[in-house]
Amino acid sequence: MLITPEQFVAFATLEDAAVNGKVHTFVFRGGEVLVGEAGALPDAEGLARLEAEISAPEPVGVLRDAAYEVRWVEKTTQAPVGYSFQGMRSLWALWDDERVAVAGRAFQLQNWAKTHRFCGACGTPTERIKGERGIKCPSCGFSAYPRISPAMMVLIKKGDAILLASNVNFPPNRYSALAGFLEVGESIEEAVHREVFEEVGLKVKDLRYFASQSWPYPHSLMVAFTAEYESGEIVTQPDEIRD
Repeated sequence: MLITPEQFVAFATLEDAAVNGKVHTFVFRGGEVLVGEAGALPDAEGLARLEAEISAPEPVGVLRDAAYEVRWVEKTTQAPVGYSFQGMRSLWALWDDERVAVAGRAFQLQNWAKTHRFCGACGTPTERIKGERGIKCPSCGFSAYPRISPAMMVLIKKGDAILLASNVNFPPNRYSALAGFLEVGESIEEAVHREVFEEVGLKVKDLRYFASQSWPYPHSLMVAFTAEYESGEIVTQPDEIRD
């Protein structure tokens, strides 16, 4: 699971870091992050060798006396010699849990900063709100903070069996518990019942909360449950479920 390290301290500005140690930089190209040998983050020389214009740094936080920041480049950017852009999931085997968790937070923050450079109400360039993680429009006053989209996941049990599904967007042979985003006005429990019925045609009962975690693909909060099968026969939603 993605769990924030106990010693991690988030900050909203680079000045808040106040550490004398090394600054680690995540550089994202879309959903990929720039890494060197064995998953190492780029050093100052590697950052300087990026051919395309790189964004200004967005602060992330401090972990074990080292600051983390995040930057991004355009999708056409080529990695400098000795580096490559890799999908985050592929790096889970190289990074420890702490770095994976910080990288997830960094990805969400750069996605927010990149998509909120202009006001969503009037199109004016936005300004940062001093001392906090937010932007404000100097023209109309609209303000925005990092977006978090709640989603549910549910493991359905029937006796000794559990129900796993393969989404049409999954690689072949990947299965998971059912999951889906909340709709406007729903509770999480209502979303569980709706998504299960829509995706596989079943009714469930005895919902029990299991756990939650940040899910940075790109900005979700995953809330997980277990449930017992109640009734119905499996009928898959063809545009959602492959098997």
